Amino acid sequence: MAAHTLYGWHLSYYAGKLRAYLTYKQIPFVDQPVNYWTLLYTIQRKTGARVMPVLKTAEGEWLQDTRHIIDTLEQRYPAASVLPTTPRRRFASELLETWADEWWMPAAMHTRWNYAENFALFRRDAGDALAPWGPRWLKDAMVGRIATLLRGYLPGVGIVPAQYPIIEAAATQMLDLLEAHFRVQPYLLGAQPTIGDFGLQGPLYGHLGRDPWPKREWIAPRPAVREWIDRMASLGHDAVRARYAAAAASLSEGDQLAPTLEALLAQVIRDFLPMAEAVVETVNRAHATQPAGKLLPRAFEEISFPMAGQPFTRRALPFTAWKLQGILDWVRSLEAAEQATLRQWLRGLGGEAFLDLSIPRLRRVALRVGFEQRA
Repeated sequence: MAAHTLYGWHLSYYAGKLRAYLTYKQIPFVDQPVNYWTLLYTIQRKTGARVMPVLKTAEGEWLQDTRHIIDTLEQRYPAASVLPTTPRRRFASELLETWADEWWMPAAMHTRWNYAENFALFRRDAGDALAPWGPRWLKDAMVGRIATLLRGYLPGVGIVPAQYPIIEAAATQMLDLLEAHFRVQPYLLGAQPTIGDFGLQGPLYGHLGRDPWPKREWIAPRPAVREWIDRMASLGHDAVRARYAAAAASLSEGDQLAPTLEALLAQVIRDFLPMAEAVVETVNRAHATQPAGKLLPRAFEEISFPMAGQPFTRRALPFTAWKLQGILDWVRSLEAAEQATLRQWLRGLGGEAFLDLSIPRLRRVALRVGFEQRA
């Protein structure tokens, strides 16, 4: 079988998510580091954005955005699906993936760029990938350019000195809840990984689990989280499959969640729902004046919402609304009775308002979204 090509660094936020998925599904792929030319020219030309990860399929397609890639591959490789088929389990997994993609970014970027000891690993890995053929001085020059670009994003996602304590309090609170859960279950929903696990692997593998400071200060004291990160990174290996073979069950059997996962979901809802509502409100305001079909900016004005019980401010990313739209599309495809059951369950967790988000129809173009043409 012909192999796909994954372009992405191990230190990349989203590359770890896609690499773990490809490995678990046993989809043949070549892990290709991204050099300077590929990042700035080839990927830009093929996908419309300078971004990673990107998947070049065996058929020659260039796919971008991890959720779009996974949805495409789920159609082509339906065995061992990562999408649960029952309402509560599917919603929980979908919500956790979007939360991992969108909410964890401040913690991942803060720990990487505001603790100097992390830069040596970034300098080595990124330099060797960007210019594998080059002398160290050239690698360092290229890394410096990329690092300056990435550091420029910090204020936009709320990473400013006054908010460092909030970011750290929120992240460690979530890690404690994950530690409690992974002590009793190998994956978020039990014996098998789902889309939520792969989403969470993004920040926990690429940033918190590899960069020296968070690896030592946040992950090492939580051994069950550490084991989960390593388990996800090696999915597909025979030893991992054998370890959980006896406990594995179809994702369509039952619709129950572990109490430890419901405790995590309750906190996710408390932190992520206000952020989601603020983003959607910003998108709705733009919808009143934005020409149909025109792409929205990557980021709107600042929004404020509570994080770990404290006010937190960052710019609103309309891409978050596009991710939420995908969840709501699935919810609205359910039978009325299933929707009612899901609503009742979410009401008990304080998350019913997710189902009432009113989002103008959005389309994705590379890293941006725009409103679809009005009828």
